[in-house]
Amino acid sequence: MDHDIEIFPLLSYVIHHSDPASHAPPSPAIQQALANRYPLLINPHVISSLIESIPSTITQTLFVFGSLGPRPDPLSVSSARSKIAQIRENNSLSPEDAAKEEQIYATVVRLEEVHEGYEKQLRELEEELSKVYASAVESLNGGDEVNEEVLAVLREAEGGGVVERIDLSDRQLKLLPEALGKFVGLVSLNLSRNDLKFLPDAISGLEKLEELDLSSNLLGSLPDSIGLLLNLRILNVTGNKLTSLPESITQCRSLVELDASFNNLTSLPANIGYGLLNLERLSIQLNKIRFFPNSICEMRSLRYLDAHMNEIYGLPIAIGRLTSLEVMNLSSNFSDLTELPDTISDLANLRELDISNNQIRVLPDSFFRLEKLEKLNLDQNPLEFPPQEMVNQSAEAVREFMRKKWEEMVEEEQVRSVIEADKQQGGATGWLSWGSSIVTNLISGGANKPNKPKDSFLDQLL
Repeated sequence: MDHDIEIFPLLSYVIHHSDPASHAPPSPAIQQALANRYPLLINPHVISSLIESIPSTITQTLFVFGSLGPRPDPLSVSSARSKIAQIRENNSLSPEDAAKEEQIYATVVRLEEVHEGYEKQLRELEEELSKVYASAVESLNGGDEVNEEVLAVLREAEGGGVVERIDLSDRQLKLLPEALGKFVGLVSLNLSRNDLKFLPDAISGLEKLEELDLSSNLLGSLPDSIGLLLNLRILNVTGNKLTSLPESITQCRSLVELDASFNNLTSLPANIGYGLLNLERLSIQLNKIRFFPNSICEMRSLRYLDAHMNEIYGLPIAIGRLTSLEVMNLSSNFSDLTELPDTISDLANLRELDISNNQIRVLPDSFFRLEKLEKLNLDQNPLEFPPQEMVNQSAEAVREFMRKKWEEMVEEEQVRSVIEADKQQGGATGWLSWGSSIVTNLISGGANKPNKPKDSFLDQLL
């Protein structure tokens, strides 16, 4: 489909920048031609204006256009129209036969008309984009009060030598000036609480950037170039309109804090755990995420995970590998989260666990192994095990209850095994009573006591 719309170069360029994951960029030759014709196309304000002018129906239009197949060649269309005219003039054919024969050629003509109709729509949109470009460039030349204020801040900062921190928060900023990309020594950049809808690729020029705050804007996506910020340690994109995070974010291997809460995320990058090995805090609450990618279990440095108010229906089996995890909030996933895997008990450093407002009925049998658990919230779950009166007590009480039930289960299993062994031995006298006493000894810790000499009769049995 993308190669078809290259006959509309400006449209194909803007479509790619509006949704890079779904639309490939134009060929290098077309991009060069666009650069010659539209020299300010890379300006953030210009490209943002172009993206905003794209109608919401464009995705459907492009899908149909790309599904039509090749356009009939003009000679075939002309021939089909001549044949239809001849058939209609031929009085020797019955109406039924004439209709059947005409249908063969009418298909070619109809396909040509459909092609022409969709190409006309796209051609008109191409012309409209050219007008939007001219208008956006004119507004740049006319100046923008907000931008002038921002540029003044940048000029003031630049006059002081090497600039490490810039705060452009709360300025109703709708675009980023090109000059911002020249601050190669910048360590911290605060763009929070503005009206940014678009983050230009020029952001990748801030090679030393460690902190980037984009919270409370109108961003619908992040550019792939964000993966070039190799020194970035803290990224805050909370309170935007993001539906996904670019896969390139996995290249930000220095990242220790990522806050993508309060967006429209439906998933996380598949390889996020393989790339962000140093991540310590991950905040993704108030999204629409349904599952964690398996790679998240590779985040061995992760200490804090907040995923409340999502649509998560389960945790990866290998979640127990997050042995550094201290705080985990999975509350308010409502009807989606119904159980926890047994491997959650491998989270040896977990101190706080909130799984309230879900549909969990039973805690894993090995839950008691969470020895460091201090805070546990199980409210608003239809819990059957442990019982509600135990849930209302402390985390220690729940853990102790689960421990006793575990020991009872182990004892019952051991007794069952002994009974089975007794049956296989033909019911030897004394075997069951001896086995039961051994089980009791194991449960009470007697397995650590020095071994006593074995009875000769038992020696024979063993």
